[in-house]
Amino acid sequence: MRPRTLEEFIGQEDIVGPGTALRTAIEKDQLSSAILSGPPGTGKTTLAHVIANVTQAQFVQVNAVTSGVKELKEICRAAEEMLKNLKQRTVLFVDEIHRFNRGQQDALLPSVENGSVILIGATTQNPYFDVNAALISRSQVVLLKPLSIQDLTTILKRALTDERGFNGKLTVDDTVLERIAHIANGDGRIALNTLELTAMTAGKKITLANAEKILRQKSLRYDKSGEDHYNVISAFIKSMRGSDPDAALLWMYRMLESGEDPRFLFRRMAIFASEDIGNADPRALQVAVSAWQAFELIGMPEGEFFLAHACVYVSQAPKSNAVTRAMGSARRAIHDAPTIEVPNHLRNAPVKGMKQQGYGVDYQYPHNHEGAVVEANYFPVGMQPQNFYEPSDRGFEAEVRDRMMTVKKRLRQAPVSKV
Repeated sequence: MRPRTLEEFIGQEDIVGPGTALRTAIEKDQLSSAILSGPPGTGKTTLAHVIANVTQAQFVQVNAVTSGVKELKEICRAAEEMLKNLKQRTVLFVDEIHRFNRGQQDALLPSVENGSVILIGATTQNPYFDVNAALISRSQVVLLKPLSIQDLTTILKRALTDERGFNGKLTVDDTVLERIAHIANGDGRIALNTLELTAMTAGKKITLANAEKILRQKSLRYDKSGEDHYNVISAFIKSMRGSDPDAALLWMYRMLESGEDPRFLFRRMAIFASEDIGNADPRALQVAVSAWQAFELIGMPEGEFFLAHACVYVSQAPKSNAVTRAMGSARRAIHDAPTIEVPNHLRNAPVKGMKQQGYGVDYQYPHNHEGAVVEANYFPVGMQPQNFYEPSDRGFEAEVRDRMMTVKKRLRQAPVSKV
């Protein structure tokens, strides 16, 4: 059922619809190199085959898993001969191009640059991370999206009537087609495979009732080491940061249902409790860590309660990145200062001779003073006191801010240390 022409190609209207730049280039046989990036089953390989049918160029297909540098160089050499002798260019389609190592990708550069090879690479990963920057700069990056329910339903209906499919010999309720389209999760290949499996199991007349056993499980696109992993965890963290516990729960369960390790989620929430909440709610870290410890004691499936408990708490907690900002400010001060020398009054003086040299002299023990605060400078020699940690006015940090203002007013009255 793979489309053979642009007219048969379903979906991606903003990329290959009538009047788009890519479609015009294909139709006029003026295509330059392109990297097709998108989830599985969205039409990357299909689009390459359509280009092969439309273009006047020679079409060569290789798989990045099985092809080596030697084979690539042979293809490029033949392409240059073809262009020189017959004035015909070569379209080289590389499936899973992200699996090429740097040497393999570099082998393609000269031929792509001189125009003898039109490279079309397909990848499910982010090409800006996994494809050589030199190839990216010489190619048009095309981002394909998951197919819509309407697109998938159209593909399924075509399979029912087309002579390459069921050729009208199979009757399927529209409710079944819609259910398959939902299960496929934007993947045309999964939709067609599910329809075929349903037909093999339920017979020539398929209703929702006799297909329900096959159609229970929705396919969740998630690769724990790939692009989807980073996109979903990003959505999870940003939902917590945006104080939306409902969205955070949704993304968390998306990962759990796809097989993510619960400990990875606890780790992210523990980090979040300090990075994005901090002293605005000091209990957030306690809740995250306690939930993690409870999970280790109980395990799954009851351990989901602790995941959800921590997720909801850190999501609704008041937010502050004051601790994060203070960390950065302190690091910058260390790198910018010519020296970081401890003043004499702050130095350790375990023996009598060191005190005679001034170590520990003039140090005032705060607990001997009102409020346990004295006029003192705790910064390195020659460094002006700085405000690295600046509490927000949210949650408990508002109380911290008021207390620190009082304390710092007395601290900053002390002179800068000279020794």
